[in-house]
Amino acid sequence: MQFPAPDLFSSHRLLLITDQLPAPADFLLHRFLHLHLRQSKTAKCFVLAVSESLERWKSVASKANANVTHSESFQFIDVFDQHPPAQNPGEGPLNDISLKYIYDLLSAKLSDSQTHGQIPLVILDDITSLEWLGVSLLDLSRFARALRALCVKMDAVLVVRHHIVTPPEPDALLQHLLQLCTYHIEVRPLASGRSGAVSGEICVHLGPSMKDANEHVISRTSALQYRLTESSAVFFDKGTSTGVL
Repeated sequence: MQFPAPDLFSSHRLLLITDQLPAPADFLLHRFLHLHLRQSKTAKCFVLAVSESLERWKSVASKANANVTHSESFQFIDVFDQHPPAQNPGEGPLNDISLKYIYDLLSAKLSDSQTHGQIPLVILDDITSLEWLGVSLLDLSRFARALRALCVKMDAVLVVRHHIVTPPEPDALLQHLLQLCTYHIEVRPLASGRSGAVSGEICVHLGPSMKDANEHVISRTSALQYRLTESSAVFFDKGTSTGVL
């Protein structure tokens, strides 16, 4: 069984991925990247990284036979390395992160890399860590909305990861993201705990802009289960323990 479906990556969409500590969704972000790059040699992907280093992305890609080291299609933007020219790095966590500068940088890169017929992929991994580092809820809400508008303008698809710390109650940032998203992809641990055969499960919910559609929806009662492997994950229907990549 394959996940996600290829047409999930339609332009103008915001795919919100939520995860929890017992079931992190980094494998899904890497999978999205690899599938996107395999679609076309000219496909573009931009990773706004907060959680993982470039070396980590390269390492996972190599295990999945996806070479991003010399790929012009893959562009990695370390959020903590981006400073406005007039800014003095070292003034503190809040001043070290300029969301507007990151937005302007991404906007320029998207404009320079527009290819007819190809949908760029933008991955923000992850927005929660920015809040933990002291960026205000208001600034993050505006940043998410601005990224969403930019990707709509540039015919791109935006993927944002958010960590859920206190399930099942959604925090204020998550509530805002849920209002923006096209689809909410929920990565959850098993209620019975992780086993050797099943690492967790995935549900897909509609966002506000997709109320009249039923495509790609996976309810919690029929959640798609997965087992992590060294290079990716195996997906299978709930209640079974076998699957194919």
